[in-house]
Amino acid sequence: MDLQYALELVGTYFFAISGALAIQNKDQDLFGVGFMGFITAIGGGSLRDILIDSYPLVWIENVNFLYAIFAGLITTFLFFNHMTKLRKTLFLFDTLGIAFFTILGVEKCLNLGFRPEVAAIMGMFSAVMGGVIRDTLTNEIPILFRKEVYASACLAGAVLYLSLDYFGVVRNTNLLVSIALIIIIRLVAVRFKLNLPILN
Repeated sequence: MDLQYALELVGTYFFAISGALAIQNKDQDLFGVGFMGFITAIGGGSLRDILIDSYPLVWIENVNFLYAIFAGLITTFLFFNHMTKLRKTLFLFDTLGIAFFTILGVEKCLNLGFRPEVAAIMGMFSAVMGGVIRDTLTNEIPILFRKEVYASACLAGAVLYLSLDYFGVVRNTNLLVSIALIIIIRLVAVRFKLNLPILN
């Protein structure tokens, strides 16, 4: 198992937890919680693959991604009460999910021959759309449309990955450094309440 594949599975696991936790206080049964975790985990990547004409979809081709989702759901079911008491749990798992999916989305597009500019956008797209679907289904304003630094953090990580790749940085190092940048930007932005300028 190489690093990229391991990170894909871990990212899927985190996103499944993020989606399942989003259903708290919505009076949903276990099926509703499970469905939300599933659609959050596969939503962004599936839309990306459809747009770039990459078939079969990853989770259909490789059953291990379904197992990663099931593992995330089981983790949520077992520790749901503990997780919901921690205000920052959803934020943490969502941040880890978008960080992994951004860089892995960029890599996939590059491997399929797309230009770096397109790869960066599609990496960001695959990271944020799962959260957009999750928020829409739970009747929340999608985080993409709030003042939080979200998609821009993904784009920054994607640009860093492409830059380091251009200068020949070792792939695994590049993966970890670029993922870390997205996580750090999100953490710093939330900690210090940093936002992008808004239109007035």
